[in-house]
Amino acid sequence: MQGSVMILPLVILVIIGTIWGLDNGLARTPPMGWMSWERFRCITDCDTYPKQSISEQLYKDMADQMVLEGFAAAGYEYVNIDDCWSAKERDENGRLQADPKRFPSGIKALADYVHNKSLKLGIYGDFGTFTCGGYPGSKFYMQEDAETFASWGIDSLKLDGCYTSRGDIPVGYPIMEKFLNLTGRPILYSCSWPAYLPNPDYEAIAKSCNIWRNYGDIQDSWSSVVSIINFYGKDSGNFSSVAGPGQFNDPDMLILGDFGLSYNQQQVQMAMWSILAAPLLMSNDLRKIKRDSIALLQNRGAISINQDPLGVQGRLISTKGKIQFWSKPITPKGNYAFAVLNLADGGSETLVPVNGVALGILDNRGYNISDAFTNKYMGAIYPNKNLPLTVLPSGVFLDNDHWSLIALASQTMATGHIFYLYLR
Repeated sequence: MQGSVMILPLVILVIIGTIWGLDNGLARTPPMGWMSWERFRCITDCDTYPKQSISEQLYKDMADQMVLEGFAAAGYEYVNIDDCWSAKERDENGRLQADPKRFPSGIKALADYVHNKSLKLGIYGDFGTFTCGGYPGSKFYMQEDAETFASWGIDSLKLDGCYTSRGDIPVGYPIMEKFLNLTGRPILYSCSWPAYLPNPDYEAIAKSCNIWRNYGDIQDSWSSVVSIINFYGKDSGNFSSVAGPGQFNDPDMLILGDFGLSYNQQQVQMAMWSILAAPLLMSNDLRKIKRDSIALLQNRGAISINQDPLGVQGRLISTKGKIQFWSKPITPKGNYAFAVLNLADGGSETLVPVNGVALGILDNRGYNISDAFTNKYMGAIYPNKNLPLTVLPSGVFLDNDHWSLIALASQTMATGHIFYLYLR
């Protein structure tokens, strides 16, 4: 391998090994599924936008496509309703109710439909007096709402934090957790608790929530993806340390298959969300998604890194200019996934001389490298011998044989592609 050059995309993921969490037994690995918000927002005009409005038909369509297009077989199981699903008023008994025009069969019937496809249904609520979209919130109704969700057969609750005070948030979110547990139904609990506080207590959050949003909403753009990656790279407050089975940081939805990312940038998001042990919650139109995006979302190598049973969140370990090196311990013990990410936006590739010392590879026997996206053997890396890797800038297109790598390796790391690395 000495002297050879590999052309790699803007991200390279390499694999080179605590159990926390709620007592609901859920999210032992990062949840996988689909969520409506980023792609469909709060579209409620069924007459003008019959295919895009927040309605029972939209969620039925997505459930159908998850099964038909192989997403369910790849591990995606949650179909998550987001904001704007409910009527503007509670019923005469003070209970939440679905909008009767857009959800004529009701949420219970929709849950039954989803369950009949061996999938799970998630729903959206808000800790405040109103949801972010102006619909009834759960403040003063948390027990009633938890019981309502359970009676409908809901499997996941995303609880937002609009229209409430910061001081109430650290108290209110654990209260909803208790009420969910009291229903006796396993309901995955997704919190927006830290996203609304300047200095969140992540230890407390991890005791009450399965997953939690801690940054702003993702937008359909490369700059949004990069801002999230950089936030996770800074790791302020060491929030990565509390992630593990049953409790994961959530950098927000996967936007592969939408409008704002090139193919290579889609690879970057899939690769980095895998390294971060992030929930893999797509927000796209599965009725229109392109085959290239489907292949990335269902890539076994990336998913295996994301779903590794250790559940450890990857961290940024070093930076050289616009090049970032990330690592994530995975099983078996002593193995790691690594990513090398090029955040440059110029028109030229960057030659990155990578050696074992820089990547934490200390065994003189060296490590074999295989591309995790393609399972193609790439060569070997040693402690003191450079392996020249050319990493593409953002937005550059390459053919299928030259995109970002994830790797599996014993005590190792990689770049631009996704790799498997293992001791020779």
